[in-house]
Amino acid sequence: MEVPGRATRAEAPWKQLSAEELENQYCPSRWVIRRGAEETLKMYSHLGDKATKNARATRKSLLHVPYGDGEGEKLDIYFPGEVAAEGLPFCLFLHGGYWQSGSKDMSAFMVEPLTARGVAVVVVAYDIAPKGTLDQMIDQVTRSVAFVQRKYPCNEWVSLQIFLLSDNAGGRGLYLCGHSAGAHLAAMMLLANWTKHGVTPNLKGLFLVSGIYDLEPLVHTTQNAPLLLTPADARRNSPQLLLEAALTRPSGPACRMLVTVGQHDSPEFHRQSREFFQTLRRGGWDASFEEIHDVDHFEIIWSLTQQDFVLTQMILSTILPEL
Repeated sequence: MEVPGRATRAEAPWKQLSAEELENQYCPSRWVIRRGAEETLKMYSHLGDKATKNARATRKSLLHVPYGDGEGEKLDIYFPGEVAAEGLPFCLFLHGGYWQSGSKDMSAFMVEPLTARGVAVVVVAYDIAPKGTLDQMIDQVTRSVAFVQRKYPCNEWVSLQIFLLSDNAGGRGLYLCGHSAGAHLAAMMLLANWTKHGVTPNLKGLFLVSGIYDLEPLVHTTQNAPLLLTPADARRNSPQLLLEAALTRPSGPACRMLVTVGQHDSPEFHRQSREFFQTLRRGGWDASFEEIHDVDHFEIIWSLTQQDFVLTQMILSTILPEL
């Protein structure tokens, strides 16, 4: 199914790139601006580890909660103060790392600024490659969302319909935030078969940060070595292609979508983000697009530790619009 006004797959811009340039475009560490690639990756790990240790030391939490039977199927839940969980909005964070690195144990970037304003934060683990396949990761994230919904059922859409008509509803519901590969996994939740999981999550917002939504270009890069994606795998798991064909809409209340990319992300990351935003808009989603000024692929996420960071404020104003 073709979308009016869009180039056909055969004309996809990435297909005009040489193998060397394609590799360059899809290697985010080659586009950092204030430090070398190695130093940036070390800084990313250090700040994620520091944020997580601080969150675990200063916030009420439930750690390593199993959402499934698999060894890697765990999540951490951080709460704001002593507020009853039944009255809170929950923001689930999905880490990046090209589906082959990263961990929930070094990804609590958002915890301090969000819990300080009354939002519970859930950091989700999933089995990265080569242990996990992309299909497995998507299934794990789907089950983690369903698990949180069941654990805090007051957020379920059906039970919230009356609440949503009152001034006391606040930001109740589930919000997903994903960075890079995590943004892809979050976007795939728009296509999940929730009936299969016996729950209708009250997804009220998605924050997609420097993500990849069409996986076809990655098949032709070294990033695919641990993933072992075939072209068919890539198409089956590309929210860009799936939404172009299905133009799926949520069945519950409006879900607000914020697609962001760092100013210093690569041109291909910019193109992917803009095209996904445009596809969402054509499908009738409540979507907006923001290029975050003067940050690269890694700075955009580690800056979420800061209360006054522009993206932190955008996320908070979506969850808690009265701020």
